[in-house]
Amino acid sequence: MTGLGEIYDELVGDPSNASLTESGLRPVYAASALSRIVIIGQAPGKRAQESGTPWDDASGVTLRRWLGVTDEEFYDADLFALIPMDFYYPGRGASGDLPPRPEFAPRWHPRILSELPDLRLTILIGGYAQKYYLGATAKTNLTRTVEAYRDYLPAMIPLVHPSPLNFRWQAKNPWFERDVVPALRQLVADAIA
Repeated sequence: MTGLGEIYDELVGDPSNASLTESGLRPVYAASALSRIVIIGQAPGKRAQESGTPWDDASGVTLRRWLGVTDEEFYDADLFALIPMDFYYPGRGASGDLPPRPEFAPRWHPRILSELPDLRLTILIGGYAQKYYLGATAKTNLTRTVEAYRDYLPAMIPLVHPSPLNFRWQAKNPWFERDVVPALRQLVADAIA
């Protein structure tokens, strides 16, 4: 069994995931030892958890448009590793989905990423991924971090979440579609070329 396969089995059998496993849920992520780009998001949404397919919702449609890739390219694990901060839907809170479990990424991400030697680009979607991976180099808030995307190139690029609920943010920040999306598409094209 490959290292990635062993990690998956450990995830399913981990006592902290026992109630999820017992209810029939499985971790939602995708990766291959050949992955060239890793997309690190928050956690699967309810629909993605039910289907077992990462980014299986309207956010995923927008994300694929931003990346400039087809569904087939996006779901080719040899091109894209899709690794959220938590691999299970966290449930619903008062103002949207609950946050990912804070201990999850530190425990599992280093092990999975160590099995992906061909990574060329890391895409950090949303505040949780950016705070974890950028640490002290993150700016004062998500908007400032995304606006300063050039500071993290060529290895990483921070993005706002592509959720339809972020339409106000996108309307207030037209520079994102004008400047960041074209730069993102070029980075992606170069990484998968």
